[in-house]
Amino acid sequence: MDVSELLTETYDRLPDLVRAAVDGLSPEQLRQAPGPGANPVGWLVWHLTRVQDDHVADLIGTEQVWTTGDWAARFGLTSDPGDTGYGHTAEQVAAVRPESARALLDYYETVHARTRDFLAGLRPADLDRVVDEAWDPPVTLGVRLVSVAEDDLQHVGQAAYARGLVEVG
Repeated sequence: MDVSELLTETYDRLPDLVRAAVDGLSPEQLRQAPGPGANPVGWLVWHLTRVQDDHVADLIGTEQVWTTGDWAARFGLTSDPGDTGYGHTAEQVAAVRPESARALLDYYETVHARTRDFLAGLRPADLDRVVDEAWDPPVTLGVRLVSVAEDDLQHVGQAAYARGLVEVG
C-alpha cells in the first residue's frame, strides 16, 4: 500500500460515519444540543466538514467549497471562509442551522470528493513539503493531512454519541 492509498483508505472511512451520524434526523434534532454547553450533531458535522474544506483548499491552493454555490444559505450562515467553528461561542454554535441532514451530507460529500481527488495524486516525497510555517516545528503536508483526519474522526464520533443522546432524550 502506498501513501496515497493509505490516506485515501483513512479518509474514505468518514462518509459512512458522517451518514450514520445524521441520516434520518430532523432539522430540529440536528440543532438540538444533547445537554447544556454541548454541541449539536449538526454543528459537529458542519464543523468537521468546514475544517476539512478549509485545510484541503489551502493545501491545493483553491477556493473553499463553502464559498461557492449556496452552501452557507443552507446552514443559515454567510459564506465567510474564515468561519470553521473554531472558538465558536454558544450563540455562534446555535446559529449553525442546517436545513436538513441532506444539506450536511451534500456538503460533506462534495468536500470529500475534492479531498479524495487530491489524495489520489500524492507521492511519498509530497508529505515532507512544509505547508504552515506558523508552528515550531513547521507543519508538513503529511502532518496536516493526519491532523485533519484525526479531527474529523473525533468530531464524527462525538456526533454519533450526541445523536444517541438526542434520540433517547
